[in-house]
Amino acid sequence: MSANPAEARPAELQELTEDGAPGASRDVNLEVILDVPVTLSMEVGRARIPIRNLLQLNQGSVVELERAAGEPLDVFVNGTLVAHGEVVVVNERFGIRLTDVISPAERLRKLK
Repeated sequence: MSANPAEARPAELQELTEDGAPGASRDVNLEVILDVPVTLSMEVGRARIPIRNLLQLNQGSVVELERAAGEPLDVFVNGTLVAHGEVVVVNERFGIRLTDVISPAERLRKLK
């Protein structure tokens, strides 16, 4: 079998569906990912301090955060901001009431 340029012709490719399979469009089965665990975390605030100050921290030290008191917390899923909320107490445990959920389109825009 020789590679003769005279015999070269464009490849014929099948159109792919959203799931990557060739052929007619099929429904996407989300069941396969519904049990995949993700990490949900809330951030009260952040602070930037020099290492010198970090080394001086001890029990009872107070670190001032960049976020104002009463401001909504950030809710992250696997490190991606998905919502904002406020702290609540449910059966003597902390919880969060979502006050604003970031749309999927907005999350994709922030990734770019």
